[in-house]
Amino acid sequence: MTLAAPPSLTSRVVNQVLAIKPLWNWARGQARTMMVKRAEAIGVDWPGRVQALRSRHSDDDFSPLWQTDLEALQNSDLTYPAYYTTSFHAYDEGNLGWQPAMEVEVAALAVHAKLWPGAGPQGDARLRQSYHEVLTRHLPQPPRAILDLGCGVGLSTETLQATYPEAQVTGVDLSPYFLAVAQYRQHRNPPDRAITWHHGAAEHTGLPSASYDLVSACLIFHELPQFAARAIIHEARRLLRPGGHLAIMDMNPASEVYKTMPPLIKTLLKSTEPYLDEYFSLDLEATLLQAGFEQPVIVCNSARHRTLIAPLGSR
Repeated sequence: MTLAAPPSLTSRVVNQVLAIKPLWNWARGQARTMMVKRAEAIGVDWPGRVQALRSRHSDDDFSPLWQTDLEALQNSDLTYPAYYTTSFHAYDEGNLGWQPAMEVEVAALAVHAKLWPGAGPQGDARLRQSYHEVLTRHLPQPPRAILDLGCGVGLSTETLQATYPEAQVTGVDLSPYFLAVAQYRQHRNPPDRAITWHHGAAEHTGLPSASYDLVSACLIFHELPQFAARAIIHEARRLLRPGGHLAIMDMNPASEVYKTMPPLIKTLLKSTEPYLDEYFSLDLEATLLQAGFEQPVIVCNSARHRTLIAPLGSR
């Protein structure tokens, strides 16, 4: 088992601040305000784009079709793990609601706007492109079947499908609200091959063993407690075919950006990411090896992100 390193002094101080609920509420409110203002500064109409999604470009304030889609996608037998039913990203409901689902894309545009100088609203697309460039360089052949774990509203899933247009792509997420938005996005801009959406937990997908050439986890591990991260890695091993690969793209704990982050900014970040200390202290490379994967390739694909590609070891 990989032992967690203790949080830094700065992180411990931030944790003490956030343990005071009024200060935590203030911090997450400030974090949200900062994202909305950044979106506005880069020319992204946050409220307008969200309202267009809510109404589905109709005269409705909130289209009744959303509830129909939700019910069709939702697995009513699924039990949500306790770690998932907490507040994420300044939303009381975490990922289990319409507002967070409909703000995923605009939030991603804002958060990734400053990854490269002058990137602005193209920063998010550039980040995903950098991930796919690493995949195409290091995978020995194009995957025929791809599973996107924690697919959210399909931003990562769509770009995987565009990178590998001949592959059958499946997106898995715990939030049926996110999946409803993902499905709607696909219907508005249909890809060459239809993406399959599956409501389930990444650590217990219920999908058949040895069915995928590539299991991808894009920007989800920083949202996980360590026990869930380990369980997802073991599930990925079960799901992969011989010769398959697990690819993880996420925040890079070794990045100087995070090491030198001002305490106030770190406070705002941690107010929206409840498991960040667990992620930063997890030795992901060692965890992959312990789970039976071979030595991963590790590539920094932005100043703040890294990609790990681990081949499946012998069963």
